Amino acid sequence: MIAIKNGRIITPESIVQDKVLLIEGERIVGLGESAEGASMVVDAHGRYVMPGIIDMHSDKIEQYIQPRPTSQLDFEFALKTCERDLLGAGITTMYHSLSLYKNDIFGKSLLKTKETVQKLADLIATIHTRYHLIHHRFHLRIEIDNLEAFDIVQAMLEQDVVHLISFMDHTPGQGQYRDLEVYQNAVMKYNGGEVNDAGFESIMQYHKCKDTLSFGQMKQLAALAHKKGIAVASHDDDSLDKLALNKELGVCISEFPISLEVAQGAKEYGFYTVVGSANILRGCSHSGNLSAAEAILNDCGDIICSDYYPAASLQSVFYMNENHGVPLPDMVRRVSLNPAKALGTAKDYGSIEAGKKADILIVELLDGYPVITHAFVDGNRTSRIEYRKSMKNEE
Repeated sequence: MIAIKNGRIITPESIVQDKVLLIEGERIVGLGESAEGASMVVDAHGRYVMPGIIDMHSDKIEQYIQPRPTSQLDFEFALKTCERDLLGAGITTMYHSLSLYKNDIFGKSLLKTKETVQKLADLIATIHTRYHLIHHRFHLRIEIDNLEAFDIVQAMLEQDVVHLISFMDHTPGQGQYRDLEVYQNAVMKYNGGEVNDAGFESIMQYHKCKDTLSFGQMKQLAALAHKKGIAVASHDDDSLDKLALNKELGVCISEFPISLEVAQGAKEYGFYTVVGSANILRGCSHSGNLSAAEAILNDCGDIICSDYYPAASLQSVFYMNENHGVPLPDMVRRVSLNPAKALGTAKDYGSIEAGKKADILIVELLDGYPVITHAFVDGNRTSRIEYRKSMKNEE
């Protein structure tokens, strides 16, 4: 048995002190009075003890596989390298998010082809039979103008290599890019040469005339996902009408609603709402849309994901507590229990409660920033780091 003592234990409702967190095998036994009889005793030294972060949306793995546009590395090497950094950021379950694009104006990438998407999904499905640090899951993002996606997604769902699906529409003039100037600036930053060659007007004409998956096809994929116990998300909802359509479609999660009104509407429809952690730290959306902090303060930002910057999630928890007075248990739920509930895994994951898997972090605040000193995954201590401070300048 493992006993973690002298910690400030963050449960879903409160912060508990003067108790000992007890772990047997891969599961939490509960909170006890002493560490007597434990084979391993970990002294938290007054640090916070919290559940591991469940990140349901991040494309960070792309940067490890393809650090430069012309440089692609071995997928498993990239995944093993990535997970060390993720664990250091407190993420014990990662839903790696890859997109099935038809035509990616945001920079051509080999990682958005059906072959590489399938390859990563297969790797994630089998990595747990070999040495690994965290729980890896696959989030398949479906751009709705990719007509080939219907057969691809259907097959991957049947293969049981997908753990979350989301429908995306990056057509300019709606969703994330309602503001065409924002869209034009974004595509120029990703691939200005191609935009200049094609002409912005021709790009707009393409989007105006393109075909998309039918509502019936998307509903069929959503139904198959639900049959498999897999959640279905929408992306960049921009109107109440779109929320109503998504409800009919079978969506249960609204990722990055673009305004407070839409985020509040998503809550009324019973959707879980997702906001980005970097948005919290920056104070705004990189696309000029809803402030994540504003959504949280108005109780319509249920889940925090890292999106593109995993280190921001843990920091955002303490940032909102320090700068906006949101209680730590409330913020911790947004990176752990709430995503577990939305994804259907809360029976085993997401909180420090008896019977759940022991995915545990010990967190210290150093120089005002939270850092991970210990991490446990399935009751195994997978990381221990002690920070140092010199008393004088080192030569």
